[in-house]
Amino acid sequence: MLNERSCLLGSWINTGSAVVAEIMAACGFDFLVVDAEHSAVDVPQAQVIFQAIKAGNPNCVPMVRLPENSYAETKRYLDAGAMGVIAPLINCAHDAKELVRSVKYPPMGERGVGYGRSHGYGFSFNEYMAKANKETFVCVQIEHIKAVKNLGEILSVEGVDAVFIGPYDLTASMGITGQFEHPDYLKVRRNILDECLRNNARAGIHVIEPDPQEAMKRIEEGFSIMAYSLDITMVGNACRQGLEEIRQKLNNLHLHLNPPPSRRRK
Repeated sequence: MLNERSCLLGSWINTGSAVVAEIMAACGFDFLVVDAEHSAVDVPQAQVIFQAIKAGNPNCVPMVRLPENSYAETKRYLDAGAMGVIAPLINCAHDAKELVRSVKYPPMGERGVGYGRSHGYGFSFNEYMAKANKETFVCVQIEHIKAVKNLGEILSVEGVDAVFIGPYDLTASMGITGQFEHPDYLKVRRNILDECLRNNARAGIHVIEPDPQEAMKRIEEGFSIMAYSLDITMVGNACRQGLEEIRQKLNNLHLHLNPPPSRRRK
């Protein structure tokens, strides 16, 4: 499904809230990623969130950022209903091959076969099996300088659909943690994008702050997968901005209604 769309607009879910996920899906995101790496979400909770995403918008693709590149964990999230995976710390072709092995059924991979929510609990088993290898989206996360050097080999692995830059870990591996305007990071980011374009692979990036202008800049550069902020950041920003505006107006109102007493000259 995702490969059929030119520019993919999605976001991240870290709250573990099915209600938040359903609301965000209903807003029209192309995909939503349940973050099982940097949140407390486990497989049963992820399954409920996947259900909420599809309830909010049947066309929104539920994905998961895996806690690690693990055969056992990957197939459980897929059976629970994830239609795509983003795997952290893929640093070489071997890592990418292991990911594809976990995601794809034989003969392309070695994903175990069993009933789950993705198969309609068995009622749509044949239909799911016929399309799973083609439609399950595989994205590798490039978040270490070692991975940048090996990117060409990583992209040569059959079954890898896209690359996603992990900006915090990538800059950390370069000794410039969180410095997203540092010239060294900007050069590496450009190199990743260029390598993806040369290999006809999608390039994705995460714009952490909910800034539409920043997101458009990255899309205009050539990134075709845009993760627009994440639920905890958008909620936090909305609360802070709203409260700041209200309190400022309250302060102004207080000064207007209670002006400071004028001093009389003796």
